[in-house]
Amino acid sequence: MDLRKLKKLIDLVEESGIAELEITEGEEKVKIVKHSQPTAMAAQPAPAVAAVAAPQPAPAAAAPKNEPAEPAQQEGHPVKSPMVGTFYRTPSPDAKAFVEVGQAVKEGDIICIIEAMKLMNEIECDKSGVIKAILVDNGQPVEYGQPLFIIA
Repeated sequence: MDLRKLKKLIDLVEESGIAELEITEGEEKVKIVKHSQPTAMAAQPAPAVAAVAAPQPAPAAAAPKNEPAEPAQQEGHPVKSPMVGTFYRTPSPDAKAFVEVGQAVKEGDIICIIEAMKLMNEIECDKSGVIKAILVDNGQPVEYGQPLFIIA
């Protein structure tokens, strides 16, 4: 579809009271949605989705977190993920792990890699001590602030 035609359609939607416009020409399909009204409409389904999603993950998420996280937090310092990505214990698939449980580490030692957007980010230890627990499996996705290791 021609860009000038798209621009005219966008202007038409902005100037009119239309909330949504969908046009199909052959195999090409364009859908234009006005931002002000869909935001209000999206807010209504969001609580319903959250209400449905919250009860299911809460019991499942609570059980795994309560078992390893609570005792581990009481025993030592958690090293948390500084970003969202994929956790790797080794620099390459056939290499030795950066750290093992029971190994002494110093502040600044590289303890793992987190891959984010095809970039390998070396994660350094933020405290000296001994690795008491590794909380994440190799190749597992991690969230920002998620505990990765426990150091005592």
